[in-house]
Amino acid sequence: MKPSLPQGTRDFAADTLRRRRYIIETIKSVFELYGFEPLETPSMENLETLMGKYGDEGDKLIFKILNNGLDNPVKRENALLNFEQILAGKNNKYITERALRYDLTIPFARYMAMNSGKLTIPFKRYQIQPVWRADRPQKGRYREFMQCDADIAGTYSLISDVELAEIYIDVFKRLKIEVDVKLNNRKILFALAEVTGSVTDINALTIAIDKLDKIGIKKVKEELVSVGLSENNISLIEKYITIDGTNSEKLEKIEAIVGKTESGKKGIEELQFMLSYLNNSLSEDSKQTINIDFTLARGLNYYTGTIYEVKAKNVEMGSIGGGGRYDDLTGLFGVPDMPGVGISFGLDRIYDVMEELNLFPENINQTTEILFFNLGEKESKQAYKLMQEMRLNNISCELFYENSKLDKQFKYASKKNIAYGVIIGSKEMEEKTCVVKDLAKGEQETIPENELLKYFNKLSLRF
Repeated sequence: MKPSLPQGTRDFAADTLRRRRYIIETIKSVFELYGFEPLETPSMENLETLMGKYGDEGDKLIFKILNNGLDNPVKRENALLNFEQILAGKNNKYITERALRYDLTIPFARYMAMNSGKLTIPFKRYQIQPVWRADRPQKGRYREFMQCDADIAGTYSLISDVELAEIYIDVFKRLKIEVDVKLNNRKILFALAEVTGSVTDINALTIAIDKLDKIGIKKVKEELVSVGLSENNISLIEKYITIDGTNSEKLEKIEAIVGKTESGKKGIEELQFMLSYLNNSLSEDSKQTINIDFTLARGLNYYTGTIYEVKAKNVEMGSIGGGGRYDDLTGLFGVPDMPGVGISFGLDRIYDVMEELNLFPENINQTTEILFFNLGEKESKQAYKLMQEMRLNNISCELFYENSKLDKQFKYASKKNIAYGVIIGSKEMEEKTCVVKDLAKGEQETIPENELLKYFNKLSLRF
């Protein structure tokens, strides 16, 4: 049988893992700079924890785990009788009671509900783990992928919302990715539903608006017609989603549409608050990154206030980050009045963007700095001793294991992008010296072996 991978999954070789680690370490360093603490939760959750939290479309993408023990005749009979429910996207306890996590936010909410009395509030956590979605694989969309989340739980203060926008700007500046950080507020979307008489169909409304970039305004209007909205209300929604101008101008225009409703006023005030902080703290270049976008809907049911989405400029790719405020997420688990706000980084999409734009550091795949050549048993023993001295001083190095031809050892160094070679032959053994060769330039010099550590410490290498 020819070996293969499940569709939508990937193997990661060393080169890829180093690039991924570079992104993760950059994100993690910014999270910790802002005072966030790490958290990990299990790969699987009870199915009831996940179902009903992502909307109908999201629920269909949850990977359910088949129960073990179906060799029991009663369980097997019930499973066969009820399997049609699973095919219809419903749950049945005889067949499945657990699922792979769909995102990191709901597991975080479950963790908060279980540990709310033990945590320092506000609780700031970051989580970097894989998630799974039964989606159709395509460029930038996988069935197994990594999310990098930061959440702040236990405060209604919009300063926390501002900080998360700043984190996006900070991270992508460090990664050298030019982005648009889009902001909206779910209260404004609710106000739009109020003024168009579509509160009962708000999920359909937000899902349709959220698809604008993908399907265009004509298809969005067709979806709104199918929901049963009148021509006048669809015209009002079209006016809403075509608002343009500066951030200030957009807020003025939206006020004319939803400003008379309480939710509309509140949503506008919250966006104004965020802009006042961001305009006060950001550089002029970074201010251009922030973009109020009323078409941003993020079709997840749990968002209640600020919503974020990040898109990379100069590349065809979906969002590479997103999130929002959820002021009663733990209420789903019996712990009411626990507000929160969070963002997520799409690691795999960020990787694809950086690969396409050639943004990774040139030396990212350079791990071993020095190769000690193997010229025989006595020589390799001395080389090994010197190598361990280098390693104890945090200098990455290797000794070629076999006493092979020098050409083979040079080729090994070249394939691994090793910067320097150290050669100790019989002559060097007698003179207690070693030859240090710059493998890129082809230059070499002979130095006393007791000065080897000092020599490399003076070099401006990555170690």
